Amino acid sequence: MHESLHILIAEDEVLAAMALEDFLSLKGFRVTVAANGAEALDRYGREQVDALVTDLRMPRMDGQTLIREIRNRDAALPVVVMTGYLTEDSDLKHDRWKPLEILSKPVNPRIICETLHRMLDLPLEA
Repeated sequence: MHESLHILIAEDEVLAAMALEDFLSLKGFRVTVAANGAEALDRYGREQVDALVTDLRMPRMDGQTLIREIRNRDAALPVVVMTGYLTEDSDLKHDRWKPLEILSKPVNPRIICETLHRMLDLPLEA
C-alpha cells in the first residue's frame, strides 16, 4: 500500500473526480481533490504532494497554468494530464514539462493508477 504517497487531483467534473478519488484511495494512495486549478495550487502550497493529476480545461485556473506554477516550485513533480482537448502543437509536449504523461479523456482510473505507479517507480499490482 502507498498511504504515505499523496496524489492531488485537479478536476472540475465532480463525478470524474469522485470516481478517481475512490479508485486511487482503494489502491492505497492518500488523495486530495480540488475543483479547479486555483484551489489545487492553494492545496499544493499547504500540503506535501507526491504527484498531480489534472484536467486542462477548468474554471479559475486552467491545467496548463497550474502545471506552470507548480513547475516553478518543483520541476520534478510527476504530473498526469487528463484531457480531451490537446492539440498536436501543445506546449505540454515539450521536454521541459517532464515528468509528465498525457492521457486522452475519457480515461479509465486503472490507466491513471498504472501511470502513477510507473512515474513514482512503484511496483504494478497484479
